[in-house]
Formats: sequence, structure tokens, C-alpha cells
Amino acid sequence: MLAQSDFVAWFRSAAPYIRGFSGQTFVIAVGGEVVEDGNFVELTHDLNLLASVGVRIVLVHGARPQIEQALKSQKLRQVYSDGVRVTDEDALSAVKAANGRLRLEIEALLSMGLPNTPLAGSHLRVTSGNFVIAKPMGVVDGVDMLYTGVVRRIRVNAIQKHLDGGELVLVSPIGYSPTGEIFNLTHEDVASNIAISLQAQKLIFLADTTGLKDVKGQLVREITTGNATKLLSKNLKANSKLERQVVHQSIHACENGVERAHLIDRTVDGAVLLELFTREGIGTMISVDSLDEVRKASVDDIGGILQLIEPLEKKGILVRRSRELLEIEINRFIVMEHDGFLVGCAALYPFNGAKAGELACLAVHASFQNSGVGETLLREIEKEAKRKKLSQLFVLTTATSHWFIENGFRKSAVSTLPKKKADLYNYNRNSQVFVKKL
Repeated sequence: MLAQSDFVAWFRSAAPYIRGFSGQTFVIAVGGEVVEDGNFVELTHDLNLLASVGVRIVLVHGARPQIEQALKSQKLRQVYSDGVRVTDEDALSAVKAANGRLRLEIEALLSMGLPNTPLAGSHLRVTSGNFVIAKPMGVVDGVDMLYTGVVRRIRVNAIQKHLDGGELVLVSPIGYSPTGEIFNLTHEDVASNIAISLQAQKLIFLADTTGLKDVKGQLVREITTGNATKLLSKNLKANSKLERQVVHQSIHACENGVERAHLIDRTVDGAVLLELFTREGIGTMISVDSLDEVRKASVDDIGGILQLIEPLEKKGILVRRSRELLEIEINRFIVMEHDGFLVGCAALYPFNGAKAGELACLAVHASFQNSGVGETLLREIEKEAKRKKLSQLFVLTTATSHWFIENGFRKSAVSTLPKKKADLYNYNRNSQVFVKKL
């Protein structure tokens, strides 16, 4: 059972996301494996929760395993080119049948009541339709893809109308040409194009992977589109062809107006909630720009700064600062934001006569310690000190001496401090003095 304090801490950390997501549009892409494995009921709970906090949802489903099963049962040959199905007339017949059955099954699951769940009594209204206009993929690397197509355009106004009416829009990976032809599409292509057309805030892929891997095979939790492109070119082995396709579509979406793309493991119960409502997430988040920003603090940041420094003040690591003092000295502070949340702060107090500056009030949120936030803030303080033509930084600390030594500071004596600071030295705290030449 979750401890009361843990629940309160979690709920408080999730509250900004709950408030921020209201009214936003999320495109969620799931492979046919989610239904095949019987995990869609749990996803239904999560979709209901998102809808209950005001998220506008477009759900795009795939049908690869259902199509493969249909073709196998008919003993028909399956042909792929670079991981994409070559759709002949027999395969197209299987595609239509599999998608039709799967769409009906998903609609039924989304429409059912949820007894004995936290969302009992909530009802998702679901709509589907011919929202995707497609064209043939054509000949690729010498292979005629036949009835395999790509998205030409999305009927945006039709989707928006249903979203405005509070409905969840369900889209199958089938497209129609203006002349009445039917094309088999990848659900990744459909999802990214819908997200771009709607200028969605999020594109979420539930896939057979924990996320994008680096060259060591470790999960990359956050990455820019530029770095993701470089990583894919370097690291073809750690990410499968299908995973690379998902990442390419995510990059394409973000570079065309989608704010965030998420790649998460479909097998984890509550994966969507864990990714969206926790700071750490469980998968890979892709965005055009870095989520970190270091800037000058303003009076609007005082509440966030107090939340950062108060735990350290209670432990005696930092000297207590009142809100009033922070308001007076706020121009001395810099802060670091991560995706809109304050995760670190630091201040510079110059002693111009001594060409020295005090690094003070360096604090990092517990969830972001050992992630480079402190080092980034220190570099920014050093840059500011150099702009002020100071020749050294000093810091007084009672608990983090090793960190300062690792970052170029050397232990010194109280007598080396600027006179004004030395006169105010509190011998009861017995703080250690560290100095760094600039």
C-alpha cells in the first residue's frame, strides 16, 4: 500500500501535468499486438483517465499481427521490403478484413463500462471514419509496393469537429484515394501525419521497446531531434528496423510542429500514465529543442526557489533566506528550468573591490541530482563572474566539499575571503571555504 506521504508527494508532482494537459491534443499510436495480447483493457482505463482531465485523444491502431494471421491461415505468401508489407490483391483483402474486425473490437472495448475501477461510470464516446487520404507508395528500391500506400493528406476539419464534441477519434491504418482505391498504410505513418496536421501537443507510440537506445544499449530518456538523428546513424544495431521507423516518424512529427513525441513500452501496465505524469517517465521523449533552460531569475520564481532551498535550510546546509530577502536579491539569482519546472538555482554575490564573487544558494531538486544540473549552474555563474571581471569564486559549505573539489575549487582559509565577508563569518557554523580561480 502506498504510504500517505508518498501519495501526497506523487499527487503534488503530477498536479502541474494534470492542469497543463487539459485541452491539449494527444495522438496515441498502438500496434495490433496490444489487442492481440489482451492488454487493451488496461489501456482503456488510461485513455478514460486522460479524457477525464480534458485531453483530446486520437487513437491510431495498427494491425500487423492480425494481417499476418489472416494471410497465414489462407496459406498466402507474405512479402516485405525494408520492413514494410508489399500489399497485393490477396493481401489487401486480408488487410481490409483484419482492420475491420480489429476496429470493431477496439470500439467495443472503448465503449464498455468500467465497473469496480476508479473510473466506474465514465463513458468514452468513440468515432471513426475515412479521415485519411492516401496515395500509392509506388516503386521503392526496385520493388513495386502495389496497394501499400502513404498518407497524402488528413481530413483535419472532420477530426477536429469530433474532438470538439468530446469524442475519442479512432483511426485505422487504411487510406482512400480520391478515385476510390484503398491502400494499406503503416500506423506509424498515419499517426505522425495526423499529429502534424492537428499540431498536436504529443505523439505517443506504444511499441515493442523500452525506448531509444544509445551506443551502449542504455535507454535515452530525453533527446533532441538532431541528436536522435545522429544516434540512429551511429547505432543501427541497438535499435531494430521497426524501432528506427518509429523514431524517424517521431523526428518528422517534431520537426513539423508537434511539441513532443514519446516512445514507450506497450507491455508496461500504466505506461502512458507513468510517462506523462512523472518527471522521469519510463521511455524516450523527443523534442526539437532541449527541455533545459538556464536564465535570470525573476520575482515569479521566488516560490520555486523557496521550494528548492527550504529542505537544505532545514538540514543546516544553507543559511535561511526569507521571501522578503529573496525579493530584494532576486537579481543575483539564476535558475534552471526543465520542461517548465524549476529544478535548480544559484546566486552570485560580487565583491568588486576584491575582484571576487561568492557562489551562494546552489540548490538542485532531488529528482535531478547527479544529472549535471549543478555543473550547468556553476558554469553559468562562472560566465557571469567573468563578465563582471572577477578573478575568483569562493563558496562556504558545510556538506558538499567533495563536489566543489571535483569542480575545480580548492580548500582555503577564512582569512583569504574578502574582508567584508570575513567579518561576517559565522564560526558556529564552521563552514569550509573553497576558492576557484577564473
